[in-house]
Amino acid sequence: MGLAELFLIGVGLSMDAFAVAVCKGLAMPRMRWRQGAAIAVSFGFFQAAMPMLGWLLGRQFESYITSIDHWIAFVLLGLIGGKMIWDAFHEDEETGTEEHLSWKELLVLSVATSIDAMAVGVTFAFLKVTILPAVTIIGCTTCILSLAGVCIGQKFGGALKSKAALAGGVILCFIGLKILLEHLGLLG
Repeated sequence: MGLAELFLIGVGLSMDAFAVAVCKGLAMPRMRWRQGAAIAVSFGFFQAAMPMLGWLLGRQFESYITSIDHWIAFVLLGLIGGKMIWDAFHEDEETGTEEHLSWKELLVLSVATSIDAMAVGVTFAFLKVTILPAVTIIGCTTCILSLAGVCIGQKFGGALKSKAALAGGVILCFIGLKILLEHLGLLG
């Protein structure tokens, strides 16, 4: 898997975090850089840690499922992408304009927005992806996009939230399809 594909996976996975960051930015009457940085770093860290954990788990079971690994990658990425697309059209309205973000809330949001990355990490184990560059790209991409999300949310409002989730879901579905087609020999 090349750098461009890893970057696209990073962008796709970071769309949940981006959407939440936009919402947190909406709650800021003025930009709070310290809070924005905390959101970005936390989201980036967990978005990198979860695929690493998934990769470690996947490596344990690699010998049992090598013959169907492409189908697992296709299904997992399709399910994650499909859920993101579903959520884009069925989003919950966030109420309140609370400006302060507690560490407990930040931890819960960080885990919630990165749990799907664990499944991607499992697929990395089957696809023989070099994990450290992959999680670094995913974590850095998420960190940068999350900080941008806070800024955009604070500046422009919530119009981008569902579009970001939709774009991330479509990217992940297409990458899953590409993996399957390549393995089946239908794509160069």
